[in-house]
Amino acid sequence: MTGHLSRRKLGGLAAALMLATALPAFAETPVVTRHATTLNGQKLTYTATVEGTDVNDAAAKPGAHIVSFAYTVDAKDAAKRPVTFVFNGGPITASLWLHLGIMGPKRVAVPDDLTADPATFRLVDNPYSPLDATDLVFIDPASTGFSRVADGVDPKSYFSVKADGQQVTAFIQAWLTRHHREGSPLYLLGESYGTMRAAEVAGQLAELPKPILLNGVLLMGQAVNIIEYVQRPQNIMSYVVSLPTLAAIAWYHKKVDRRGLSLEAFVEEARHYAQSDYMPALYQGSDLPAADRDRVAQRLQELTGIAAAYYREHGLRISKEQYRGELLKDQGLLLGRADARYAAPITDKGIGPDPFAAAVMPPFSRLFKDYLHTDLKVDRAEPYVEIAEVEGLDDWGWGYASPFANWAYSDRLMKAMKASPAFRLLIGNGYYDTQTTVGAAELLARQGGWPEGRVHLTFYEGGHMAYTAEPAARKFGADVRAFVQQRP
Repeated sequence: MTGHLSRRKLGGLAAALMLATALPAFAETPVVTRHATTLNGQKLTYTATVEGTDVNDAAAKPGAHIVSFAYTVDAKDAAKRPVTFVFNGGPITASLWLHLGIMGPKRVAVPDDLTADPATFRLVDNPYSPLDATDLVFIDPASTGFSRVADGVDPKSYFSVKADGQQVTAFIQAWLTRHHREGSPLYLLGESYGTMRAAEVAGQLAELPKPILLNGVLLMGQAVNIIEYVQRPQNIMSYVVSLPTLAAIAWYHKKVDRRGLSLEAFVEEARHYAQSDYMPALYQGSDLPAADRDRVAQRLQELTGIAAAYYREHGLRISKEQYRGELLKDQGLLLGRADARYAAPITDKGIGPDPFAAAVMPPFSRLFKDYLHTDLKVDRAEPYVEIAEVEGLDDWGWGYASPFANWAYSDRLMKAMKASPAFRLLIGNGYYDTQTTVGAAELLARQGGWPEGRVHLTFYEGGHMAYTAEPAARKFGADVRAFVQQRP
């Protein structure tokens, strides 16, 4: 992906999308159930629909059968209600994490006690779902969930930013047509790699012969500018943007003197220091005078809980991965990568899976299977695939063959912004997420080159899946609701 499609490629993509609904109807009968709930003080009834949609590939040939989960509220103006298409990341995973984490009518209640037995996690009504403000369609890309590629199609043909985006774009076009929702305000919500997908899909929708104009995109745990904060030692900006996250983690684990400051106030100090003193110090490198090096190392200790001696010995740098092992080393603990509130022992045999993943992921899997059967009445012989068999990052087509290329995923969002004056962007990140950091989100907003006033940042007291913390779930649900209700 270069940010623009050639005329020939655009023609092939357009033909594929125009034929998306010309394929045979569903390979299975949609499963439709009716439900009632109360959201935001409002009683409402809604329909849950689990159905399959056949889409073509970029060559206008049968490509994939996408099985989606839609929740549509019964309302007089139903055809004009907003619709939000939701997907997770990976690459590539199914959408159950956002589905049962925050957006759907049910959520996994993760206890405040981070050491609680995962077997005790329960599925409860979700009072934070924005379903009262927007209908929801959860998309599982081919090779995840119940979605599969068409007969004779190599699953890996969709293992790229562009092809993955094309199948989602084709699905959205087909779903809107089938359900007569072309007049609805439209939004995308992507998490992690799904934020890259959201950017690409937004661009592809804007490039259709008959463009589908979005009202907005929501990026949760954004990875749109991830290349900018890969922590090579010489990439000094990555250390600058990571400092607020390290400060937040140190504040949470009480490894610094909080001085009575709230999390937000403490992080703001780190943010200011990163920009005012830390960045120039890193830029000077070996030319930095010894007295200045000592002063910076001491301040970094005060902000991150890592000894000044460590910083002096490591060029005033500590990577996020090194930090995970250093902060609680005296307790023999490793911090979680996805959520650094969690920690697990380091033993003689090394370390196990990410502490957050080990605690939270199994209950999601277990409870989603129950939810499919009990609430949605879905009984299928084939398994619901949570994660596709992508063999690491090298098995995915990122769109660039040269190390000198511009990884301009944000340009795809600019394409959507230029196509629609109503388009807005919401970027949300968890303070304790060491993978996609709050500082990197700020960098994206500042460097995206987007029109003023159309981008909003919001942060949560949680990790990569911040909504697993109930206060963050409450805030995120409210942020999504406000975002889709604030229309021109």
